[in-house]
Amino acid sequence: MKILLLGRNGQVGWELQRALVPLGSVTALARDDRDGLCADLGQPDRLAATVRHVAPDVIVNAAAYTAVDQAEEEQEEAHAINATAPSVLAAEARALGALLVHYSTDYVFNGSGERPWNEGDKTAPLNVYGCSKREGERAVQESGCRHLIFRTSWVYAARGRNFIRTMLHLAAERDTLKVIGDQYGAPTGAELIADVTAQVLARLAAKPENGGLYHLAAAGETTWHEYARFVIARACDDNWPVKVQEEAIEKVSTGFLPVKAARPLNSRLDCTQVKETFGIVLPDWRSGVLRALQEILACEGKEAIS
Repeated sequence: MKILLLGRNGQVGWELQRALVPLGSVTALARDDRDGLCADLGQPDRLAATVRHVAPDVIVNAAAYTAVDQAEEEQEEAHAINATAPSVLAAEARALGALLVHYSTDYVFNGSGERPWNEGDKTAPLNVYGCSKREGERAVQESGCRHLIFRTSWVYAARGRNFIRTMLHLAAERDTLKVIGDQYGAPTGAELIADVTAQVLARLAAKPENGGLYHLAAAGETTWHEYARFVIARACDDNWPVKVQEEAIEKVSTGFLPVKAARPLNSRLDCTQVKETFGIVLPDWRSGVLRALQEILACEGKEAIS
């Protein structure tokens, strides 16, 4: 199997480089050129030429525009990367007979209610980022190419910028923290996303008809406030020098912190389909967060969160 991976330096892309290797030959590209190849999703013509040159059996698109607030002011760029580029990749995948793997988000929903969202629920994004990701989904689905789309949420990793690192950094500087307590979801590790992607790809080789749209998130649910408390409590257990104690993390409502882009209150995802179709076991969100936290604190040191 020949695999073209786009976005190798992102949180999910980094883990995919490891997870996909057992499946075949992987050409992993970042935004910058390498050997005349271009993985810049903002350059559709060069992106298409790269796909044709590599001629992969599977295209894995782990690149995306993810600056949620900034997207409100950079709408054209967000749509070019999150919607136009997937459309180009889908067209090239169809021409080659390749499978396209694409990642989306719970932000395609409006965040209402308390029930976990399933794949058939109506989408209604609250912000530009969510709209651009929904357009990307639709472009892939309507292209006629073989595809696999994973909607996920609250992604983190031991590397890169994410909530865990932000909390550790702030907790080392401040005596108290205010964290949103009315948004619900499941922190989902890039490692888990990459491993499930590889498992599903292996199973699709035998049953290609099982492609399509799936939700993928860690098991369980929490709020950003409880998530922060968990991270800080574990950091204290490891004797990390943080000023903030768990009880000094104050819960606030979404409206307390002004942001440009509206956020969904309900980011819960129903992952029944991916579990039942592919025999996937999804671990509780705490296990992945704990592993990432231990790696950050034990292996990389304080510089990792500065």
